[in-house]
Amino acid sequence: MPPAVVALGESSALAGFAMAGVRVLAAEDSAEVRRRWADLPPETGLVILTNRAAEAVADLSDPANAPLVAVLPP
Repeated sequence: MPPAVVALGESSALAGFAMAGVRVLAAEDSAEVRRRWADLPPETGLVILTNRAAEAVADLSDPANAPLVAVLPP
């Protein structure tokens, strides 16, 4: 199975990603973002983050074990 693509952050910024087959994990505050980050499926290969979500998980990433991350422009 190919690696999964996940979008994480505020639902208003990620609405269109589901139509492209991306699994959207809506999280409206930092605590929810951090919880969802910790629960990412093991097959996740790419996480698309909103700016606020990226700030919330900046100190959680272990580059050796983290999936590839792309941050949406503001």
